Amino acid sequence: MPSLRISQLALLGLATGIFSGLFGVGGGIVLVPLLVLWAGFDERRAAATSLLAIVIAASAGAATQLIYGNVHFVAALTVGLPAIGGVLIGTWLQQRVPVALVQLMFSVLLVGVAVLVVLK
Repeated sequence: MPSLRISQLALLGLATGIFSGLFGVGGGIVLVPLLVLWAGFDERRAAATSLLAIVIAASAGAATQLIYGNVHFVAALTVGLPAIGGVLIGTWLQQRVPVALVQLMFSVLLVGVAVLVVLK
């Protein structure tokens, strides 16, 4: 991997971490589009790479928030445990849906979230 590629990915990681720390978002909303648009990943590889990167970044963020006393354990487990099933189903579906449809669905999701945030 050329050094430019490593520096690009490191910059993406830094941006993702900043957004994750500020807003609680990172992988899906920030990293996946940047991996596709800036680093040339396809949607599936970007999503898979993002999932593993989220584990690393979320661990650091959760540990830091734990130090600040901001973690609500019951809520985290109530959301996190069913999310395991959801991510398994979503990954299974993603492998069976054409990439163009995955791109369209992801774009619609991002636009929908943006509209909801503005309207709130």
